[in-house]
Parts: sequence; structure tokens; C-alpha cells
Amino acid sequence: MAYRLQAFSDVGLNEASLALALREHETRTLPRLERLWTYYRNALEPVARAGTTTGTSSARWYSQPQEVGLPSRLTRPGNAASDDRLRSPRELVIENDIAWRLHAMVDFLFAKPIRFISTARTPAIRKAVESALDAIWETSGGISLFTDLSLLAHVFGHVDLLVRITETATDFRRRARMHNAQPLDILRTSPPVRIEVIDPRRGMPISDTSDFRRLSAYIIHFQREEHAPENSGPVPGFLRSLIGAPPGRRKRTTHTEIISADFHHTYENERVLSAEETPWTHGRLPIVHIQNVSQPFHYSGISEVEPLIPLQDELNTRLSDRAYRLAMQSFKMYLFKGLGSPDSLAIGPGVMITTDDTQASIQTFGGDAEAPSEDAHFEAIRNALDKLSGVPPLATGVVQGKVGNLSSAMALRVTLMGLLSRTARKQVTYGRGLAEASRLILAALDHLDILKTDEIDRAVRIDWPDPLPTDDREQTQTAETKLRIGVDKQRVLEELGYTPTDDGAV
Repeated sequence: MAYRLQAFSDVGLNEASLALALREHETRTLPRLERLWTYYRNALEPVARAGTTTGTSSARWYSQPQEVGLPSRLTRPGNAASDDRLRSPRELVIENDIAWRLHAMVDFLFAKPIRFISTARTPAIRKAVESALDAIWETSGGISLFTDLSLLAHVFGHVDLLVRITETATDFRRRARMHNAQPLDILRTSPPVRIEVIDPRRGMPISDTSDFRRLSAYIIHFQREEHAPENSGPVPGFLRSLIGAPPGRRKRTTHTEIISADFHHTYENERVLSAEETPWTHGRLPIVHIQNVSQPFHYSGISEVEPLIPLQDELNTRLSDRAYRLAMQSFKMYLFKGLGSPDSLAIGPGVMITTDDTQASIQTFGGDAEAPSEDAHFEAIRNALDKLSGVPPLATGVVQGKVGNLSSAMALRVTLMGLLSRTARKQVTYGRGLAEASRLILAALDHLDILKTDEIDRAVRIDWPDPLPTDDREQTQTAETKLRIGVDKQRVLEELGYTPTDDGAV
């Protein structure tokens, strides 16, 4: 059964355009995104059993994906005729300087819980909106959801969020009556609205032909494995091992969702699972796009991995070269002349060798020598990685050299100025996306008659905590100053980390 695309004809989506979008994604976009993820993750890939040897080396049992960026003289065995440096298998050294930098960026962006502050017109609506948003974001994953979407956006340059209604208004009210509870009470434990993070490798935006900033449709397409094995044909499963047939594989199904401002269709192997209308979005897609760092005139943002790949390849190449040099020069060798067979000679402390041959000699060579230019090159590469990413080793607690009086908050901020400024820019793009997702959540709750709000009451702002550790004494003095100038006491206590109870105590 083919896709039913009549409902999406108004956005120009038909069988031909859908097939084209899927093919372009699989052949052009997906390989690039997979390479970015590969360089970030650098997951070990088993190539042989531990303790065994391969055809080219007594290798480790694993290889690393970043080896693809090494020159062929390091990865392909050769001979003296082609390259005398390849007479023996080379030792490969991979130091992943990308992953820890990305983790530091994510930690600085979502190191502490953020707060959604409603700007509704009345205090009662503001309190209800903030309570509902906290419940839905928390049940959708909370801080884990934020770190997941942030990591994906840092690797791929962008990430998309899907706001999904999981049950109808009738079903939700029936569930509330069964539990003899108010709808807002049920909302805090199992809300009918969920936020899902879409892996960019699965999401395909269909841009509006008249405005690249707008989406006319969105496609989620991926394959997933089932618990059941795939059909093994005429040979039953229990006979396959007896006759030596290869074991069967898990069954794979193709999952596809097509989303527009008015419809949401779900397919499995092109078989329709659901075809729903989405009137609650009021002409908007229930998709929120978040760019990691804004890239003008492009849907995708700027990835943190992509600019680091050339430097990562250069670092791995030089580390591998140094490992080979150390292996060849870290011991001394002796050249004997006129002393007979070397096997009959013993070299060691206090050993004297005598001979009547006046032409005999012993020459020594080898031994590791200092290479200042090599050390300078390593330092230059790592400094370039620091500048491109904005993440110095100090961000992860590695203190190198004299960095001043780090007990001063100002000294620490100056040292981490690059990372803090990048974090501040990202708070703008991420905050805009989270606020838009909150608007869609409130629109869904209004559609389900759980929390009635007007469009003007759905605006929120994001309160971002300071990523740097704060001194308790300075924080207390700041709170006292805020109280003296009239800031609400409850808000000051929340900023200090104290959660008010229902009776107003803390």
C-alpha cells in the first residue's frame, strides 16, 4: 500500500517529491551526518578477537573510526619500494579531542536546571502555566531531555522537537474521573502531551519554496528492529543450525511520519497506522527547530564537530608518527666490526670486549632524542583546537601553568571568556526554541480543555542559571540586595535553591 498524500497536496507533497526527498536524505545528508557523529563518538569497532593476529598486524581487537582521517602511509601496509617507512605495521594513536570539548559545552549550557517563567497577564494564569510546563517538560525527560537535544545540536548543528498529543480530550477526562482527580493533578504525573527529540539523521524538513525560514511539511523516516526474526523462507529456524545455514536476522520495519500544519500521518512499511488532523496547531507545524549556532540563510546551524575534524586528523597523524619514532629510537643499537659473530658477544654494564684486530670498532646509534619542533607542533594544534571550539582544558578542571588567582570569580570568567560568550549566544537560539515549544504545549492543553489560555498568555521566557560555580557568601549578599530593592521574596528564595511549600514555608 502506498502513502496517502492527498491531504498534503496543498504543500506540494506527492509520491514523486516524497521519493526525491527520501533519496536526497539517504545519499547526500545522511552520510555527512553519520560522519559527524562518527568523529564525535569514535566508538570502538571490533575487528578481531583479543590475542589474535590479523593479516597485517598483531593488532588490537578493535579499530577506531577516526582512523579514516589518517594518511594512507599509516593505514596501508607497503614495502620498501613504495615507502621505506612502511616496512612494518605502524602503531596508530587516536586521541579524541572532540568529545570532551562537546561535553564541556553541553555542561556549560545545561549544567543546572532552567526555569520557564510565564509572562501571562494575571498571577493565577502565570502560576498555572508555569506548573503545567514544568510537569510536561519533566515527564518528557527533564534535564536529560535538554542535554540530549543539546548534544545532538552540537554534533549536527541543529535539532528538532516534536510536540505530540498522546491521547484525546475524552480519554484524558475519563482517566481523570477514574482516578477521582482534577485534570491539573493528572497533568503533573502523566500528561497527554509529550515533547520528543528528533535525531537529525531521521528528520527531513520540507522548506517553503517562497520562504526558506518556514516549513511546509516535515518527514520522520527511519528503520527499527523488531524482536521477531525476519522471514527465513522455506527453512524453519530450528533446522538452520543443523544444515549449516546462516542464522536469521531481526525483522526490520520502516517507520515514516508525515507532518504538516493540518495533518499528521504515520506509516509502517507504507501501511497507514494513523491519519489525524491537527487543528490545535492553528496553522503551525508542531515542530520546533533549534540551531546550535545560527547560520544565515540555511536551515541547519553550525556544527561544533565539523571545524575540528581537520585539526583532529592532523593531531592523530602526528601522534602516530611520534609513536613510531619513539618505538624506533627509544633503544640503542650497536654496530660491531672485526669482533666476530654478534651472538657470541655480551653487551652490558661493566663488560669489556678485547680483540687483536686493530681495525675493529663498535659504533652506537639510536636512542630517543629531543624534538623541540615536534612538541611545538603539538602545542600549536591543541591551541588551534582551543580557539576553534572556545573550550580550553581549564573548562574540565585541567589547570596548566600559571593562570592567576582562580579563587576570584572575575579571573575565572576572564580565563573562560570564549566559552562563556559562546554559551551566551547559544542561550538565545536554544531559548527561542524552548519558548516556541512551550507555546505549542500550551496550545495543545487549551485544545484538550485542560488549561484554557489565550495566545497572549502563552509567551514564556527562559531563566538561565550561571554556569560557573558561585560563592555562597556572595550569593547571599546579592539576595539581600535584591530584597532591599523590592524583588519578590519567593523568587529570591527560588534563585537560592529553596523550594517553597504549599503553606508558604521553605
